[in-house]
Amino acid sequence: MAIMAILTLTGCSSNYVMQTKTGEMVITKGKPEMDKSTGLLIYKDTDGNKHEINRDQVKQIIEK
Repeated sequence: MAIMAILTLTGCSSNYVMQTKTGEMVITKGKPEMDKSTGLLIYKDTDGNKHEINRDQVKQIIEK
């Protein structure tokens, strides 16, 4: 039962791919969130490190 619970929890968080206007592809852990006060997208990379990017620099975001 414990293994099933772990597998269920790991399946809840999807990764996303952000494509920047410069052509860079960034894989995020979970869906990036918009900070409305600053206009920045806040995301975590695959290692769990927090980053911010200006929304104007992002071309598209796709669920992986």
